[in-house]
Amino acid sequence: MKMRIQPCIVCTIAITALAFGVFGTPLFAADNVQNYPVRPVRIISGSPGSTADITARFIGQKLSERFKQQFVIDNRPSGGGIVGAEIVANAPPDGHTLYVTGVNTQVSAPLLYKKVPFDPLRDFAPISLITNSGLLVVVIPSVGVNNMKEFVAYARARPHGLYYASASAGTSSHLTGELLAQMLGINFIHVPYKGAGFTLTALMTGEVQAAFLSTTTTSGQIKAGKLKAIALLNDKRFAGAPDIPTALEQGFKGLESYVWFGLYAPGKTPRAIVEKINREVGIILKLPETRDAMLHQGAEVVYTTPEEFDRFQRAEIVKWSKVIRDAKLQAN
Repeated sequence: MKMRIQPCIVCTIAITALAFGVFGTPLFAADNVQNYPVRPVRIISGSPGSTADITARFIGQKLSERFKQQFVIDNRPSGGGIVGAEIVANAPPDGHTLYVTGVNTQVSAPLLYKKVPFDPLRDFAPISLITNSGLLVVVIPSVGVNNMKEFVAYARARPHGLYYASASAGTSSHLTGELLAQMLGINFIHVPYKGAGFTLTALMTGEVQAAFLSTTTTSGQIKAGKLKAIALLNDKRFAGAPDIPTALEQGFKGLESYVWFGLYAPGKTPRAIVEKINREVGIILKLPETRDAMLHQGAEVVYTTPEEFDRFQRAEIVKWSKVIRDAKLQAN
């Protein structure tokens, strides 16, 4: 006797197959995509006042206006961003949890820590880069140096090392110090803090002699004369700080480093949702008011497709893997 599969079972199998994509990702009906978002969207970000936070709040406000739905910023600075990254990686992949982050979680964390609760390539869906801030070599005026040549000489004259602050292990402010140490033969001593605000305080109170921070973080203190910008670590001058010469202009090659932030969704978020958010982000980033607002904060807007963002992130992993490996860095 031949076994017959009941029609209802066949229907169930067919419906299940349609409900999940080839890779097990839920497929949203056209109506669901069209109506997205159907409730408030949470954007996970870093510490209040940080570059990530400033970027997230601006983009969140504009997305709220365009989608006619609330986008709420949820600051999760603990663990160098790892806590926030884990929340997003485990969130329902429906576009109602997003993440504004950068190199610390999406590049360096898995290279520095023995175990992290997420994979930056598998567990996140890149939507678009958002901003790129110039990275500066900054000191307090009492250090008494005015350019890169003087800064390098000042650092090399301290055989026991020059203390520099970072916003935490694995951030651009940390990795850049390691890059400069390797390229310039300087003995840097890394002092990590819990966020960019604490880093600024440590620098201005003399706990450390230098830091490598974004134009976004330092613009106010530089304008007020509380910090001195020695060089921009870029291949060209930055529109947000046009008077600051690059290290390349000053004769120092290979020191390029950036502070970038992008928008992510959980890894299995349907492609249609990712593309819809990407389109709206593109419209927002191309507005003159967005460009002007970000430049005022010391950042340039950068719009990419999800594919371009993915390629960019992979290139960053390759670059900083070498720096971390050569420096034998490991976070506790």
